[in-house]
Amino acid sequence: MRERLGYAVAAVALAASAQAACAMNAPSSDSAQCKVTGGDKLPPQSGGADALCAEIKKAVAARIPGVGFTANVTVVSDWKLGATIITADGRHLPEQRHVVLDAKLDRQSFERFASTLANKLAELPAKG
Repeated sequence: MRERLGYAVAAVALAASAQAACAMNAPSSDSAQCKVTGGDKLPPQSGGADALCAEIKKAVAARIPGVGFTANVTVVSDWKLGATIITADGRHLPEQRHVVLDAKLDRQSFERFASTLANKLAELPAKG
């Protein structure tokens, strides 16, 4: 009986350590970084640079869970954005541009741009 109990305790300890190792190797939400240059040009009703970065992080996490990246976004005007992304493993997404012709940038345009970035990022070939 003691032998079985010893095996059970060992199995539980092994499972817990394996789970902890997986958690340590899993990318954290901190592995998604976003920097906006020219955020003062964003219309106030858009939510600003924080809202833009939040949409990018959300879209990438939904499309490619766990990928680490750094997004560098440039606000050219209140109707034009550009962004480059570098993944944690060194892959580069060339500059992507987003233009709103009939209005100013808003949360819906942030969502569309973020979705485009996530889709393009998912299409990048694996490094190797």
